[in-house]
Amino acid sequence: MSFTTFSASLILCAVLALAFRWAVYHVSTPPRRNPLRKLAGPPVQSLFGNHMPFVLDASRSPKTHAQYVEKYGRNVRIRGLGPWDERLLPLDPLSVSHVLKNSTIYEKPWQSRRLIAGLIGRGMLAAEGHVHRRQRRVATPAFSIQNLRALVPLVFRKGNELRDKLSELLDRPPIGEEGVEIDVCHWISRATFDVIGLAGFDYHFNAIQNESDELFCAYKEMFEIALGQNSGFRTILGIYFPILNVLFPNEEVKTVKRCHAVINRVAGKLIQSKKTRIIEGEKSGTGCTEKDLLSLLLKSNLATDLPPDQRISDEDILHTINTFMFAGSDTTSLALTWTLLLLARHPEIQTRLRAELLSIVPSTPLSRLTAEEIESLHTVLSDHHYLNNVVRESLRLVPPVHSSLRVATRDDEIPTSYPVHLRDGSISDHRSIYIRKGDFVHVPVEAFNLDKDIWGDNAWEFDPERWDHLPEAVEALPGLYSNLLTFSAGPRSCIGMRFSMIEIKTFLYILLANFIFAETEAKIRKLNVVLTRPYVSGQFKKGSQCPLLVKKVAS
Repeated sequence: MSFTTFSASLILCAVLALAFRWAVYHVSTPPRRNPLRKLAGPPVQSLFGNHMPFVLDASRSPKTHAQYVEKYGRNVRIRGLGPWDERLLPLDPLSVSHVLKNSTIYEKPWQSRRLIAGLIGRGMLAAEGHVHRRQRRVATPAFSIQNLRALVPLVFRKGNELRDKLSELLDRPPIGEEGVEIDVCHWISRATFDVIGLAGFDYHFNAIQNESDELFCAYKEMFEIALGQNSGFRTILGIYFPILNVLFPNEEVKTVKRCHAVINRVAGKLIQSKKTRIIEGEKSGTGCTEKDLLSLLLKSNLATDLPPDQRISDEDILHTINTFMFAGSDTTSLALTWTLLLLARHPEIQTRLRAELLSIVPSTPLSRLTAEEIESLHTVLSDHHYLNNVVRESLRLVPPVHSSLRVATRDDEIPTSYPVHLRDGSISDHRSIYIRKGDFVHVPVEAFNLDKDIWGDNAWEFDPERWDHLPEAVEALPGLYSNLLTFSAGPRSCIGMRFSMIEIKTFLYILLANFIFAETEAKIRKLNVVLTRPYVSGQFKKGSQCPLLVKKVAS
């Protein structure tokens, strides 16, 4: 062996030794110094054991959260993906309110943002800081009450089209006395895609009638396959080592790349076309008469009173549209699906709601109502007491977003309203928790919606009448909508909440006035796959499904 070779080997060994020492230090020393380790929390069974399956699995997370509160208090230490990943699980309303309202201190981790951006771009779901504020400022005018009211007739039109399609399916033989088995998750998803296509950027997916449109197929395949069928470990590797997705792309990565190519081509042309019409309209003095969200977004972005540094790029516009597509179709369709399933499981509630909705059905068929008459009918629906109770109860019991993750961008003190339990069994003298920069906070949306100490002993049951006599403890919960975390809270709360409510109430009105829904023999499971989705037990590979027996309401 030459002296040069020996020296190179020696240097390599030294580098490896230093790397090993660095790894050991960062795996063991910082976690031991982490103040979160002082908090009470469940034990782990091994060095790389974690609690993620217990807090993320929607089929067992309610029991997990309840047990944690009983044993460890309302601010619990849990283990993430390794011994270096100690997380705070706040089950204290004051603590979680502090985290959600201080969005500049608690951001989505870069890992979450990279995953989201890889799918739908750097829109409002993936952006943080000044980028998020700029995007939201430009998009907010599009979601004004006046603009959303103009979209109501469109939602009714698509609701009527879905009604006609389901009627067509029910008229096909053989027709059983109990009804025809229909996957409502599938058909509602197609309908909400149609709605957001037209409302979002005036694009006709025509998904209720067929699934052949290439842009629809691109979005649908990306959302359902890339999100619903992902392989956890491979996805995590791709987040931390993105070069793997370039050198060794799996089918999931190839699918997303192929879908992106279609979306960038078709939606990109649509953006440029609308942008040109808006500019020409401003020059001619005719202005912009189109009411879809993309047109309003572009108009807001091109406004002369908006400083150039506050405008967003065409690429950001496209990413925002992708965000609208995801949030406006997938989350709303799941909320509707879970509501129909809950009503099928509680036929007495379904019967009462139907009777009340039928009492306000106009004598003129919905398809013949004028835009003004439809808006007037929607106003009645918006204020309908029992419909409001049913919708709120469904969104409470099964929030589409099960939980979310935040990371501290600086050291902070999180206030608490409950005593803080420590690891040694004692109670802390302080009513706050010190958290370091870089520590994760797991925000358990579902846990707050199902907390028996807050909502009562029947918190895990579907009871719309609870909204007529809510416990006082509910008032302490943060939330954009009815003290629920379903639409989040604070500066990053859901910008499209009002539009989602228009869709949910309109579709429920039309469907329940025309059809009766009942359970099949299939066992429907809740699984947290990015969103809380229904799956038939034993048929996970078939994707989200919610088969129900459907029959027409007797004339």
